Formats: sequence, C-alpha cells, structure tokens
Amino acid sequence: MVIHVVQRGETLWRISNLYGVSINEIVRANQLADPNVLVVGQSLVIPTQDNIHIVRPGESLWLIANRYGVSLQDLIRENQIQNPSLIYPGQLIRIPRPTIEVNGYLTRIGTAGEQIIRYTGEFLTYLSMFSYSIQPDGGLTTLDDESVLEIARPMGITPLMTITNFTESGFSSDLAHAVLSSSAVQERLLSNIINIMDEKGFEGLNIDFEYVYPEDRQLYNQFLARAANVMHANNYSISTALAPKVRADQPGLLYEAHDYPVHGELADFVVLMTYEWGWSGGPPWAIAPINEVRRVLDYAVTAIPRSKILMGIPLYGRDWRLPFTPGTRAATITLQEALRRAIRYGAQIQYNELYQSPYFRYYDETGTQHEVWFEDARSFQAKYNTVKEYGLRGVSYWELNLEAPQNWPVLVSNFRVRKL
Repeated sequence: MVIHVVQRGETLWRISNLYGVSINEIVRANQLADPNVLVVGQSLVIPTQDNIHIVRPGESLWLIANRYGVSLQDLIRENQIQNPSLIYPGQLIRIPRPTIEVNGYLTRIGTAGEQIIRYTGEFLTYLSMFSYSIQPDGGLTTLDDESVLEIARPMGITPLMTITNFTESGFSSDLAHAVLSSSAVQERLLSNIINIMDEKGFEGLNIDFEYVYPEDRQLYNQFLARAANVMHANNYSISTALAPKVRADQPGLLYEAHDYPVHGELADFVVLMTYEWGWSGGPPWAIAPINEVRRVLDYAVTAIPRSKILMGIPLYGRDWRLPFTPGTRAATITLQEALRRAIRYGAQIQYNELYQSPYFRYYDETGTQHEVWFEDARSFQAKYNTVKEYGLRGVSYWELNLEAPQNWPVLVSNFRVRKL
C-alpha cells in the first residue's frame, strides 16, 4: 500500500500511470463514487504488492529490520534465511507484518448489521455487540443480535457481549450506582449475563460503564473483581472500556472512577477510548489528535501491561457550523460523507501535522461556514505507527461502519489480524 495525496490538476488516470496500478484497483480500494472527481488534498490508498524490500549495497538484515520496525528474528523466519549475515544487493526480502488483535463495536442489528460484518469480518478478532444496558434490579435490556452473531462465527470472529449503564438519556451515573452499591443486584446481573452468553454463544464480556460517580470508584473495582471471577470460572474473557486519562488523578466525572491499574490487573484486555476530543458539543477539533492519544498512552503503559491495551480508533468525522456557539451540536458523519461534502462544496482538504488529521472548511447553500474533521489513510497510518511504537495488543474501532473503506487496506498493510 502507498498513500497518495491528490495535487491540483491530477486525474485518476495520471495517478494510475504513476504507480502502474489500474484505475479500477484504485477505485475499488477507496470506493470512489465518481473516478472523474477528486479533491485537492484527498488521500488515496494505492494497492501494491506485498511488503517487499529490495536489498541495497551495504545493507544488513539488522538495518532492514530497524527500518521497518520489525524484529530481526521475525525477518529471518519470514524469509527462511539460513545465514543472516549473508544477503546480497537485489535480493527480495519480504517484510513480516506484526500480528495484533482487532475489536469493533457494532450498534446495528438485522440486515444492516449483517452487511457490515460480511464486509469487515475478515479484519476482526472480536465483535462487541453494543449494547445490553444494565437495569437497577440486575436485569438487562434485550438485543436482537442473533442473525449478526450467526454471520460472525464462521468468519472466525470472537463475539463479546457489551454491557453499559446507558439509558435513553445517555450514560447514567445513578444507574451505575444502583448496581454497584448492591451485592444482591450484582449477583442477579452476573447470573443474567451468564445465561445470555451461554444462550447466544458469546465468548467474552466487555464492560463499558461511563460517568461513574467518583465516590463509586472502589465499588466499581469490587464489581470488576467479582465479574472477573465469574467470567473466568465459566471460561469467558472479560474486558473493559476506559476513558482516556493522562494521569491517575485526572479530575472529571468521566475519568475519576476508572482505576487503570485495577482494570489492568483484573481484565484480560482493555479498550482505551482514545477519541472524542472533537466532540459534538465542543468546538471544532480533530476527533483523535495523535499528540493527545500519545499522552494517554504515555500514562496507560505505566499502569496497564502493553499486552493488554487496545487503542481506540474512530471511524467517523464531525461537521461544525462556524462560528462555534456553545450549546450547539456538530453533525456526526461518516468518512465517505466528509469526502462527499468536500466535493459538493469545492473544498480543499488540509492536513494538520500536529494532530495527524485531515480537515477542511466550506460554505453551504445558506452562506454558513462549516469546519469538518475526519480520518483518512494518512491519519490511520499515523495511528498504526503509534500502535507499533508502543507495542500494544491491538486496536478497537468505534464504530464499525461500511463507509470507512480506506481503513481496511491500511490496516492489513501494517498488520496481520489474529483470529482466536
């Protein structure tokens, strides 16, 4: 894979000739609606051969391994090299891709959910069905997800049951407290969870409790310990979703009850929700600016084993009206919709090097100015480079979406996806 950024005056025909790749291959990799319409600053995934390095004079296997961020042992194993000190100029060296685990949250069921899994299933280790909401008496809301799970199993996907303290009004601190403050309610809840997991064939539990009261921090930790014991006794995994903290004592309702060291000890793995800096109710900003993501990781790896961390990646963008007014909400859009709006309004896509994220501005039909932040091949590559640098277990997507086509070829050009 090569990432090409469209320059003024370029056509798909010219780009295809530049790389020796057919127009159809480029259209298919990027799911371009109209091959004749490109946007200045748009990134294109250019499919190429597998990762092959041609040895240059003076190069050693050690230098090649360092260049691509792979271990010398993996490089030797991948190429079945008998004498590592004996390579020659012009020799073709296949660069191994590290193996990671990939989780995707899915909020769609029925036909829509089935179609998404057919498209993305080969790239997933885990599928987290979102969500089963806890109830004050230890009950759970229902989710008609059987048809999606039937599609997922033959694809080697490990299904996870996601429980939340989510209500029609959003995440509820009071609902979490009602469950965390009662051992009897927790016992009923865990019994109900096991029954659903047994019935539907889930293989793990993912706990996404958000906006838990700070004073319930220890109660949440105690519940996690209890849940972990029950899950492991029944041969199920347990994982949690964590707010993106940059230090242990970070203030705020979203952060304080999330005890990184305890989650790192009790859970089989955690999902760091490293997105939502550019949230719908705030001013325009990148959804997952890489400099902020790295601040979270810098703290996380001191509290949680790297082998347990899945880094969150957003598969969506946002469109803000300008000037931003507190109390207004940005529109959440797909990545393909962001490109459609750039095309429709003749915008030129910019790229913020600090945030490693694309953005653009445009005026709509009413003369209102907008600012859009989204993800593209370049920002995905920056995130995957970060996963490699920090030596993480893998990544987790919020949320699985058919209109993020550039992500998947970038993913598989960097990693192999583990199937359990």
